[in-house]
Amino acid sequence: MQWVATSVPLEHDLDLNDVARGDGFLFVRDGVGFAARGVTATCHPEQARTLLNSVATEKNLPDNHGRPILIGCLPFLEHDETTFFLPQVIVSKSADGTGSLTVLTPGALTAAERDVSVQRAIAEITAPIHRPSPSSNSYEVSPLTPVEKYLGAVTSARDAVRAGIITKAVIARDIQVTAREPIDIHAVLLRLKASFGSSYRYAVDGLVGASPELLLEVDNGTVRSNPLAGTTARTGDPSTDSRLAAELLASPKNQIEHRVVVDMVHDTLLPYCSYLDWEPEPSVVAVANVQHLGTLVEGKLSNPDIHILDLARALCPTPALGGSPRKEALELIASTEGLERGNYGGAVGWCDAKGNGTFAVTIRCAQFDQSRTRARLFAGGGIVADSEPLAELAETQAKFQAMLSAIVRP
Repeated sequence: MQWVATSVPLEHDLDLNDVARGDGFLFVRDGVGFAARGVTATCHPEQARTLLNSVATEKNLPDNHGRPILIGCLPFLEHDETTFFLPQVIVSKSADGTGSLTVLTPGALTAAERDVSVQRAIAEITAPIHRPSPSSNSYEVSPLTPVEKYLGAVTSARDAVRAGIITKAVIARDIQVTAREPIDIHAVLLRLKASFGSSYRYAVDGLVGASPELLLEVDNGTVRSNPLAGTTARTGDPSTDSRLAAELLASPKNQIEHRVVVDMVHDTLLPYCSYLDWEPEPSVVAVANVQHLGTLVEGKLSNPDIHILDLARALCPTPALGGSPRKEALELIASTEGLERGNYGGAVGWCDAKGNGTFAVTIRCAQFDQSRTRARLFAGGGIVADSEPLAELAETQAKFQAMLSAIVRP
């Protein structure tokens, strides 16, 4: 079917979380991004350009304001199945504070009928909604990966690094939250906004999270990445957190772990760029519960027709979630970790017909089942020669807190 995307300015100042609610789509950081409702069509990533190019557009807005987008995930393993979604109603908010509404309708509709659809969509997204309220739900948190298996996998990875087989591998584990009543995802999104507003917050087909790590952004030929690797805790005490940040910067173990990721991102993107710059030294990126080493990489694509999905797939999984060398690290993960990661450790984000888009690394996330009474949470860490299994276990415990604190509320 032929689809037409009609985009108009949106005068209402909407919270994108209230547009997505518990059953829509969300990708937002610092109030900038997209929320969407309904599904017009679905596709695999390799069909993304064909689907978006088949959509006719009607708008009187500047470029990058009001447009059809696909939103979805690239899984951890390249050959795993995944689905991208073309929403029916898309609300976007830009860094300049302006908003727009895009509505997809069948091409057979008249202009007057499309206008009715737009007005109906405006009425629906601006109608008063029931805001989440405290509930009496109860929760049980239990490990899915046995702790002993996780510690054994960390030890195996560390020994492989010491033997010179690999440079780094990321070992993860998962836990499950089981609730007596369905979990209110809208409430979870609002809690993530309150605590992790500067992270990339997302909701796609039951996958909900707040990632601090930008895998890739393409904006009219400019390409950016901000790899994170190397982690320490945050305590809430400024002096203690400052000391921990200084120790993180001075840690040879964390610097090695971080440099492996930066080098891979740089080497992967450089052939596609006319220039590529990166910060000479990492800085500390702090979120609510942990601190990371981060390095910003930015350049200009030599071919403007390169699509973000091609670059994102080339980067994914980075050594921040897989390891290095990639093939050997993934083989070790498969043989020792004992879990199916699915979308965890891949990438989540959006793209448009011009190949622009933003993808965050799929971390700090929970995959909800259809009943919304169970959520599977993931956390991992990079293992190098100096890694200590119990310290790595503590790091995963700190990383779990991002989603646990958003889900498990009285």
